[in-house]
Amino acid sequence: MPKETILIIDDEKDILKLLQYNLEKEGYPVLTAQTGETGLELAKSKKPDLVILDIMLPGMDGLEVCKLLRTTSQTKNIPIFMLTAKNTEVDQVVGLELGASDYIAKPFSVKVLLARLKNIFRAKTNQKEETAVLKAGDFVIDKEKLHFTVKGKPVPLTKLEFRILSFLMENPGRVFSRDKLLSGAWGGEAFVIDRTVDVHVRSIRKKLGKYRDMIETVRGTGYRFSEKAG
Repeated sequence: MPKETILIIDDEKDILKLLQYNLEKEGYPVLTAQTGETGLELAKSKKPDLVILDIMLPGMDGLEVCKLLRTTSQTKNIPIFMLTAKNTEVDQVVGLELGASDYIAKPFSVKVLLARLKNIFRAKTNQKEETAVLKAGDFVIDKEKLHFTVKGKPVPLTKLEFRILSFLMENPGRVFSRDKLLSGAWGGEAFVIDRTVDVHVRSIRKKLGKYRDMIETVRGTGYRFSEKAG
């Protein structure tokens, strides 16, 4: 089974070689960059499964790269493992607050680093498994299989309908404008216009039959999934 791809962003060639050698030895495909700017572009284009990021970089430093990775749609969910210099507790705290998953200080033990990376991947896998199936009363959505049932009976949904219902079920009781639904369900894909949401909500409600009121219209604002599930 192919392992996760890891992007290393570090300007020290010896560190790059050390990490690349040991990660590839463990079976991980590796990408490398020696500047924050190059690393950021690689992360956007290649979408690695994890980024190992040095704080001390020439030009754009690691904290700025971390911030941009977290605020960019293509990279916001990629785990970030930070490498820090010794005695830089402030940088470590700031890095974690910006969204880094973990950090290790230089010089570091390769074995410890590998163990921590495996923990990050394990946690990510567990989280994915936990959120793959959504349940709300009689409603069950399997996000991996794109399967939706009500009281055990399959209800056919189009891909776009499935995205809307999944997003609403993940956030019961919260009201979402059309724009927020576009961003949450489609990731802001430009070809979808806001009134498309109305069309698909009507279609979902028709398919839900007597459960149609589970998707509530909040006049002048948007839609929400009822907290009084099924």
